[in-house]
Amino acid sequence: KRASAGRINAVIPYYGYARQDRKAKSRDPITAKLTADLLSVAGVDRVITMDLHAAQIQGYFDVPVDHLVGSPVLGKYFKDQISEGKIDKDIVVVSPDLGSVTRARTFSNILDCPIAIVDKRRPKPNVSEIMNIIGDIKDKTAILVDDMVDTAGTITNAANALIDLGAKEVYACATHPVLSGPAFKRIEESAIKEMVLLNTIPLPENVPSSKIKMLSVAPMFAEAMKRVFTNESLSMLFTE
Repeated sequence: KRASAGRINAVIPYYGYARQDRKAKSRDPITAKLTADLLSVAGVDRVITMDLHAAQIQGYFDVPVDHLVGSPVLGKYFKDQISEGKIDKDIVVVSPDLGSVTRARTFSNILDCPIAIVDKRRPKPNVSEIMNIIGDIKDKTAILVDDMVDTAGTITNAANALIDLGAKEVYACATHPVLSGPAFKRIEESAIKEMVLLNTIPLPENVPSSKIKMLSVAPMFAEAMKRVFTNESLSMLFTE
């Protein structure tokens, strides 16, 4: 800004603090809004990001936000695996919790298959969760879809429950590989056959899990940056 740049675009593959987007309980900070304000005050004219935890975060900015989606990249990978016969055609897309149902519905449209939902509840504190599956997963190949994998607790528990309740195989995919704490150990020990992630967050070269498959979002971001620079439409990049 001090060097008189004509326009400043912030390219943020993983928008930090996106999960702090509301006051879930008293005195919670809404840090996703603070981050937006910091970027605006610093002088950003446009933001390019991918798979925000909640799409409404775009409204925290007073500048244009190009919200790219990772599902076409993940969807193409699974389509290719199915067409090559590496994954059975009898598939079902599964949402690991009630909050990811819309994402699962979008993904199921790409693969043209039904969806199922993992409904979990804890009857009382310190009592194990009871998991129910809404939808038919019996003898099918399940693909779990989420926006990010942090400690991997939700997605691995859901995968184990799917196998226990009759699914044939379980694959999982997500956009952001936060992978903190016991995530690698949980993934390796879970019923998940393969965990497909995008490289919005760089992982170490020697990933301590043989089940993790990384796909690149570089071509999508490169195309978005090129279109912003040449003032072309970005609509095609938002197609889920």
